[in-house]
Amino acid sequence: MAVAFTKEESAETASETLLPDRAISPHPNLVTETGLKALELQVHEARQAYEAASTIEDVNERRRQTSGPLRDLRYLAERIRTAQLVSNPISTATVAFGSTVTFSRDDGRVQTYRIVGEDEADPKAGSISYVAPVARILMGKAVGDVVAVGDQELEIIEIS
Repeated sequence: MAVAFTKEESAETASETLLPDRAISPHPNLVTETGLKALELQVHEARQAYEAASTIEDVNERRRQTSGPLRDLRYLAERIRTAQLVSNPISTATVAFGSTVTFSRDDGRVQTYRIVGEDEADPKAGSISYVAPVARILMGKAVGDVVAVGDQELEIIEIS
């Protein structure tokens, strides 16, 4: 009813600001301590962005500017609510959630990744999600083990 009594431009703007929710993974939301702190920081940043956008006088622009932070807040609140904090592994005998694993590839490349939760994963920064294919194959393996990933073999060199 509210949209029926607004200018056409406002109705179009309102529909533009209804952003779909960010997809929630069906996997358990395992997080490291660092990952949980990062989620909490992102909530703080999204709140600040929402509060800043809430001061915009033009209602259409305010809707546009608050829609992203509101969507992020809904997503982050759910991720924090469902977070399952996993302690750092006690042993380095086998690859586990939270482990840093170094492996060599057939082509001679040596790569090192820390296995973390989905929201914390950043391959460029040296971390991959525990649900990533490489991480899944490496979990439970020990130094010296060789695993097949597609048409390549990976040999685990170090676990820390």
